[in-house]
Amino acid sequence: MHTNRIFAARKFLAGLGVALALLFFAGCRSIVLTNLTPVSLPENPSQIYTITLRVTPKIQNIPASGVSAHIVVDGHDYPMTRSSISDTLFEFDYQLPPGRDDFAYYFLVQYHIETSNGSEPGETYTEVTHAHIVTRDVLSLLDSRGPVGARIGVVGRGFTPQDKIYLDDNPARTTYESPNALSFYVPALAPGRNYKVMLGGAAGNSPVGTFHIDSSNVTISPESLTLHTGERQQLTFTVPNAAPPGGLLLDVTTDVPESVIMPEVIVPDGQTSVTITVEGGQPGNGSLFLKGYDSGEATIPVSVTK
Repeated sequence: MHTNRIFAARKFLAGLGVALALLFFAGCRSIVLTNLTPVSLPENPSQIYTITLRVTPKIQNIPASGVSAHIVVDGHDYPMTRSSISDTLFEFDYQLPPGRDDFAYYFLVQYHIETSNGSEPGETYTEVTHAHIVTRDVLSLLDSRGPVGARIGVVGRGFTPQDKIYLDDNPARTTYESPNALSFYVPALAPGRNYKVMLGGAAGNSPVGTFHIDSSNVTISPESLTLHTGERQQLTFTVPNAAPPGGLLLDVTTDVPESVIMPEVIVPDGQTSVTITVEGGQPGNGSLFLKGYDSGEATIPVSVTK
């Protein structure tokens, strides 16, 4: 008899579990909850973020008037408002407390199922969702292609002076203009191919887009420099096409920095050439190098004597 009672109890509990499971799955089949809110929300000055839920009854005997939705944010329960667009949409405007950049929430929906015996209440809820406020948002590159040295704009928001642009992990000279604008000079990389552009900084890495580096050539006159210490000579760089807005940076380097005194080389916006003055420093022999042009690198021999 003792064994039979245990068996009966187990049979009862098993039957109860099956009944509860059937009830649960019936509820799941009765109504579907769809969170239409992205997990990353762009920051706004009001710090108010709209959270949207779609409630879709899967059976006909759930009237829209009998559906109510709540959102539980950080443990606080708030009623949601039915949208004027559709009876199946519910919205809630959540104001994020100062100093926060994320919050957790879930939805709780109550409804009624009309039956021949009246109305039966039902309830379902979602898993917890974590939303993150994005303080930096890259919108686009202002240009998708250009030659080495071209100045390219980037628009978005949340930029800082510490941000830097990378092309396939190669750092580009980056200029901070405002929280909504950056620019960079196309680095001396191999032309004729696409590069993935990425914004890197304290806020992490953000993809920007794809940039194609076009091939170009440059004419340098004179082709070599011979100077005495303190002597000055002009050097002209000419490119085939007018420089883009912001100018065209010619990244000139040298292996004898003590012997060569020269300014930065930038072809002005809309121009095809620029002339700079080179001054002889300490005696020495070497070269000036301009990468990314012609066969890959243009070389100007330099000799400085006393």
